[in-house]
Amino acid sequence: MRSPKVPPMLALLVTEALSVLNGAVFDSLGRCPQCGGPVSGYDMRQRRFARLTGIEGVQTITVLVKRFRCLSCGTICNADEPFYPATRIGAPVIDLCIVFSQAFGYGRGARNLSVMGMEIDRMRCRHYAQIPVGPVPSLNMYGFPVPQSILSLSGLVTNFAEGGRVKGAEALAACGFPSAHRAALHPPPPRKERDERDEQERDEERDVKEPEYGTHQKRPGEQGNRDTP
Repeated sequence: MRSPKVPPMLALLVTEALSVLNGAVFDSLGRCPQCGGPVSGYDMRQRRFARLTGIEGVQTITVLVKRFRCLSCGTICNADEPFYPATRIGAPVIDLCIVFSQAFGYGRGARNLSVMGMEIDRMRCRHYAQIPVGPVPSLNMYGFPVPQSILSLSGLVTNFAEGGRVKGAEALAACGFPSAHRAALHPPPPRKERDERDEQERDEERDVKEPEYGTHQKRPGEQGNRDTP
């Protein structure tokens, strides 16, 4: 399918929708996604959400994502975030690659996204478009499919333009997250391995509590009672 010319208004909508999350903080997680146990704060990481190109060069849109440690199984997991599992770019960017590739193919889809101000080549567009995330809801605008996540994020631009920062919960709702498919970063070991490790730890604890020598045993080099003839 031959793609129409990208209108400047649509390009502006896409870049503003992605830019609105620059500096957003995602620091909420109810329970461990692995075992459902309680979690405690671990650290904060910066993640790349999108890369945009313009007159001033390349701009990297980043967000801050808090990591948590499960108090039950020890799993390290991210806060609810607008990223698909095992991906390094924001979910709306992947949504764009999917719907544009379906409409125009990988090559034209990547070129159209580049015209819109995104740093995307054919190889990346193809890679992102093949990520199995399920159907991406979209709306046709000016002959182009625009993902619902982009349209929802564009609705937050007004607050961002007034000097405010988009809240993580608002961004997640706009992107359709938190995702039920979010996976733990470091899953716990298998049950058998955990049991063996627990048994080893119990043995080590017993070794610490019990003295190396009994009360009636002499340590090497220890002299007897001097009062004893």
